[in-house]
Amino acid sequence: MPELAPPSGLVHRSYITAMEEFRAEGRGGPADDTTLGATLREYGDKWHDPAVFERYVAEVLAAAERPAGQLGVPVTTLWYVDGADYLGRIAIRHTIATRFLREYGGHIGYEVRPTARRRGHATEMLRTCLPYAAGLGLESVLVTCDTDNTGSRKVIEASGGVFEDERRGKLRYWIRTGLPRV
Repeated sequence: MPELAPPSGLVHRSYITAMEEFRAEGRGGPADDTTLGATLREYGDKWHDPAVFERYVAEVLAAAERPAGQLGVPVTTLWYVDGADYLGRIAIRHTIATRFLREYGGHIGYEVRPTARRRGHATEMLRTCLPYAAGLGLESVLVTCDTDNTGSRKVIEASGGVFEDERRGKLRYWIRTGLPRV
């Protein structure tokens, strides 16, 4: 049964295969300004080394503790796994303290590996991460998607997303986390 879990070396092989799938669809090139794109450029040729993968996992985990500032904001990343199979990831930004995050990036970003798409994983990941976001003190989270990404739009709406507006090609939705209003 798939579940959200902290990043770990238990899915090393499957993770590498998933990243190869993303590359095969064109991710990781110079024009890919996503977190996944940057990660593929930085680590894509090095992940095969277990020590490098271990360092990468440690960096991902440490991002939850970093202070907001020049290097971004604190981010809790969870991997969606089924045993040793990596299916995707979801990142919960603890704050949207930058203009880019407030306008376009939002609190939550996610990806499902290409061979695992269209099975409800993204919807389950988003719904399941909402208690984590509530645990961070977030009453509502901003989740965005490209205007032409129908699949992601449906995931957000199925997870309770309430449309706010469109800004420069991004649809913006707010989702209540379940944290009671004070």
